[in-house]
Amino acid sequence: MRLSELEKYNPITIQCHDNPDADAIASGFGLYTYFKSKGKDVRLIYSGRNRIHKANLKLMVEKLEIPVVYMEEVNQHIEGLLITVDCQYGAGNVTRLDADRVAVIDHHQVEIGNIELQEIRSNLGSCSTLVWRMMLEEGYPVEKDSILGTALYYGLYSDTNQFAEISNPLDMDLRDSIECDMSLIRLFRNSNLTLKELELAGIALIRYIYNDDHRYAIIKAQPCDPNILGIISDFLIQVDEVWTCIVYNEINDGYKLSVRSCIKEVDASELAAFVSEKIGSGGGHIEKAGGFISKKLYEEYYPTLHSEAYFSEKVNEYFDNTQIIYADEYEIDISDMKKYIKKKIPVGYVKAAEILPVGTPITIRTLEGDVDMTVEPDLYIMIGIKGEVYPTRKSKFEKSYQILDEPYDMHSCAAKTDYVPTIKNRMDGSTQFLTNHASACIPTGKTSIYAKPMEHMVKVFTAWDKEKYMVGKTGDYLAVRCDDLHDIYVVEEDIFEKTYEQCGE
Repeated sequence: MRLSELEKYNPITIQCHDNPDADAIASGFGLYTYFKSKGKDVRLIYSGRNRIHKANLKLMVEKLEIPVVYMEEVNQHIEGLLITVDCQYGAGNVTRLDADRVAVIDHHQVEIGNIELQEIRSNLGSCSTLVWRMMLEEGYPVEKDSILGTALYYGLYSDTNQFAEISNPLDMDLRDSIECDMSLIRLFRNSNLTLKELELAGIALIRYIYNDDHRYAIIKAQPCDPNILGIISDFLIQVDEVWTCIVYNEINDGYKLSVRSCIKEVDASELAAFVSEKIGSGGGHIEKAGGFISKKLYEEYYPTLHSEAYFSEKVNEYFDNTQIIYADEYEIDISDMKKYIKKKIPVGYVKAAEILPVGTPITIRTLEGDVDMTVEPDLYIMIGIKGEVYPTRKSKFEKSYQILDEPYDMHSCAAKTDYVPTIKNRMDGSTQFLTNHASACIPTGKTSIYAKPMEHMVKVFTAWDKEKYMVGKTGDYLAVRCDDLHDIYVVEEDIFEKTYEQCGE
């Protein structure tokens, strides 16, 4: 769904969820601003038991002059179009209003499936990101509106625990590119904790579950602002015997969680995604991450399991069923692996030194996350069929690929991608699409690998990155080059099946 599809309606009512947070207010304000610019009769409302009372939210509404109105009388009929933002019409966290026509714009897991007009992107860290993206798609000059930019920035900041839980590249793009008033952000940020919430954090810290074998801790906190979970987990991870921790609480429509790790063998982002798999979403950084679990989906999958048992069992499963491989020292057994070669499907490649000077620190932004590198004379950056990015050296590239006399066209890939990878110069902050510099090549078929599907989770610290691991789930493939048995890596199941074929040998 695009915003332009909704312009035929008038009037338009935008409804935040009950007890709205910064992200709901910001994304609602974005929609209000857009439709106001189109000459629509538009209003921004919320309902529920309580009016906005938190100091940071009252400051946000006041300083940014956000015209959000509390609707006390909920029996009135909504004419025109009703848009629920940061929530889904008919869900438990938003008062149901009678309306002629309903649309949904949200970033949580799908709960209500019978609404025709909807745009739900559950892989995003905030609804502010979704609204920002939708406004850009319509050509709205968000970059020229610092008031709106400040609201959207703070919405993302708040919903991702001060950016600790960002994993989607679109969230990162909003954070890095939008114009905002940082003095106001500091004011909002430092008005976030009440004395009652301070007391709540203290009580939570003395009610922990600790596992000595894996050195993790789990805490269930009382209902509170999601940022309080981050404060508790930031404190907990500083305990010398705690290497990984999860702090969570129950909210109206599910569970909010905050994850921390101080060891390279546990990527907090990946653990958050594992814990919320199938019933929610999670992500963030290596050390800090977070997530959300839908109560509806949780009760469908685990109707008799209380939350403390669920988190303990899930984290134990994560540790007990995971193999860790350090590629540069691992002696791989190829006796049960089959031999494969790459199919002759065009992929992209970029010579890093042709874009930026040797020695430049760069960040490659992909759907899988940010990859930090330094430009070297022989560094090639490969772009796979789903937009996945991986480095290689000139010597291996020349053995494995044949250059085609044509540019690389990502739209002709065997698979579509939701995000085009970018390259950022960390010295001056400039960013460009990696695909603008890519040429096409095809595998020569002369380089083969050994591979096998994995029966459990595997983490591989590759020979080219000893600090960040590649994670493979059951069904993905563990692969190693035949001419270098320490060049071990992981290939996702769907990518492997599309790009590799078994040798006849």
